[in-house]
Amino acid sequence: MYETYWQLAAKPFENTADTRFYYPAETHQGALLKLRYVLDNRRSAALLCGGAGLGKSLVIQSLLRQLDENYAPRVHLVFPQMPADQLLAYLAQSLTGASDPGTTPPIEQSVRALERTLGENVERGRHAVVVIDEAQDLSDYHTLETIRLLLNFEHNAIAGMSLLLAAQPSLLPVLERMPELDERLAVKCLLRRLTMEETFSYIDHRLQAAGAQREIFDATALEAVHHLSLGVPRRINRLCDLALLIGYAEERTALGREQIEAVSEELVAVVPE
Repeated sequence: MYETYWQLAAKPFENTADTRFYYPAETHQGALLKLRYVLDNRRSAALLCGGAGLGKSLVIQSLLRQLDENYAPRVHLVFPQMPADQLLAYLAQSLTGASDPGTTPPIEQSVRALERTLGENVERGRHAVVVIDEAQDLSDYHTLETIRLLLNFEHNAIAGMSLLLAAQPSLLPVLERMPELDERLAVKCLLRRLTMEETFSYIDHRLQAAGAQREIFDATALEAVHHLSLGVPRRINRLCDLALLIGYAEERTALGREQIEAVSEELVAVVPE
């Protein structure tokens, strides 16, 4: 709606995992490097942890985009709330490419399919990658134990796959109560909020990626965005996106603190009953 007015080729602040808009903040680059280490060295598991809106999904997508055809098959599970037998069946079906049987097969059948597929995969010189998003929802002990047992799949002393858990911090105390799983995590990456300087660079980076040809947010606007968003990328996106819309509606040539604060008040306003 507002792209033409601001002379943009795309909306710069969409809350999606579009790697075109990946900003290499120190915290995200550090996580990306550690996760790539896990995959390149055939480690069995890793944890990417961070609060809501800190960019876990974008880090994962950026990582997957770096991988060549030898990192296959790949499974990205975004809704892990399922019993252990269904989880195993889902992974077996996704990794083997089998058609949906319509009913959940016995656990031993899924295990045999996984062992066979991962073994053949290693023989071909490939490495499977399984990503489980929202892994904090794996709070059921039996499901977590199933996850741990999956890490035992090896072929000729080579891990059959790497499991990457992307979760909010609520998973950390759960893992502390399961040291047998916690100790299998080769690395743990904890994302933090952006500093003020990173917030400024983040906004500029996304605007440039969207084709911006001029300054849109002045210095006071940038400071206000950081203060009100607390450096959380998803909040930054929400503030900036709505500010661009309001600025377009009001036919402004640039955005300042006043517009950002007005947008923030509108976002947090509570409508009385």
